[in-house]
Amino acid sequence: MGFPYEEASWSVVDGVMFMGWGTAMPGIYTAIAAIICVVVLFAGNRSEHARYDDHH
Repeated sequence: MGFPYEEASWSVVDGVMFMGWGTAMPGIYTAIAAIICVVVLFAGNRSEHARYDDHH
């Protein structure tokens, strides 16, 4: 992929590096990440409760 500028220095960066900036994509990506986190937390919590109930 490589470095997208002529020199490897931050001085040549003149704008945002995220292609979806100014669109709805940052919000959509954040919502997807939040949903994944909530699903993993609920699944893990349910799994831990099931294991705990098996031993007590």
